[in-house]
Amino acid sequence: MNIGVFLSAADLGEQYTVPAREFGRLIGEGGHTLVWGGSESGLMKVVADSVQEAGGRLVGVSVVFLQDKARANADEMVIAEDLAQRKAELLRRSDALVVMVGGAGTLDEATEILELKKHRLHAKPVVLLNSAGFYDGLELQLRRMDAEGFLPLPLSELVYFATDGADALAYLQEQM
Repeated sequence: MNIGVFLSAADLGEQYTVPAREFGRLIGEGGHTLVWGGSESGLMKVVADSVQEAGGRLVGVSVVFLQDKARANADEMVIAEDLAQRKAELLRRSDALVVMVGGAGTLDEATEILELKKHRLHAKPVVLLNSAGFYDGLELQLRRMDAEGFLPLPLSELVYFATDGADALAYLQEQM
């Protein structure tokens, strides 16, 4: 399975690096491919290192203005012209999508893939990996949108909220 992962390129604390390392290891041990932003820094590096160490493949999708930070030893590296092309390429190359912790860029990626799925422009499973309760607020907001009729399909069909990497991967395997 090609698992697209959106996450931060920032250096963060153990409450986020440990789950990223664990999820990467599970991807690699499962013989899956990580499709990610291609960065050699922060959580992007942590998850990629773990995937590679566990025998998985890496497909990076960087962007022109960040290509100097792209991982040199990825199995494949694509350089997109801009962020919109990068998001489209990540979605195109992924069988399933996991949103891990991140900043405004990750939130943008998450909302776009949810919006596209809402309009049935893709049917790929989407998981929010809620490490250390990072997405508690977003989950609450999405549940309110669902309850108040803002979503044209049930929230359970739009996204799965995972508590850890094993939960996320089990859900993806069940869906594929």
